[in-house]
Amino acid sequence: MKRIVRSTLETAVNLVFFATIGTAILATTYFLTRDTITATVAAAKLKLITQLLPADSYDNDIMRDTLTLPADILLGTDDPSLAHIARRNGEPVAVILEVVAREGYSGDIQMVLGIRSDGALSGVRVVNHKETPGLGDYIDIAKNDWIRVFEDKRRGNDADWKVKKDGGQFDSMSGATITPRAVVKASHLALQYFDSHRAELLPQTKGTRP
Repeated sequence: MKRIVRSTLETAVNLVFFATIGTAILATTYFLTRDTITATVAAAKLKLITQLLPADSYDNDIMRDTLTLPADILLGTDDPSLAHIARRNGEPVAVILEVVAREGYSGDIQMVLGIRSDGALSGVRVVNHKETPGLGDYIDIAKNDWIRVFEDKRRGNDADWKVKKDGGQFDSMSGATITPRAVVKASHLALQYFDSHRAELLPQTKGTRP
């Protein structure tokens, strides 16, 4: 009986020891790589932002000039997200919004949208998705130009914000409309969000007009 108790105690001690060591290794790895990961994510995000807004269209540090937005159904977000504000000579000229398309074929589609102060889209880019090969290629700027269809689009007539199969203005790949339909809907909802929060996102200084 004593032998069993001793063996059990030794096993428990060994488990605690290895769990502690494992946790320490994971924690150390995290702290050593945290800054690198953060920098990598920021660089990837900045690359997408420069695709949406020409670098010479703003003169502030757009990665630091941000607003924290609460979760909102129009953005498709369950958690707070960041809005990046582009300014020129101190005046806001555009905003980059983080958006989630909830109705993708294989799950959520994470996107960023650029909206100029006049309410027109400067562009849309997909950050991450789980769409099946081929479908995902359709919305990936590196593999297909389809996503450029949103450039310079305004909210306008809400009925137009559908794929052509549903009576709207946006082309979609034959036989596969779920993915582009989700991206179109999410972009439209984001424009609605912008219209409702324009003063907060792009506050105009005294003496300027929106």
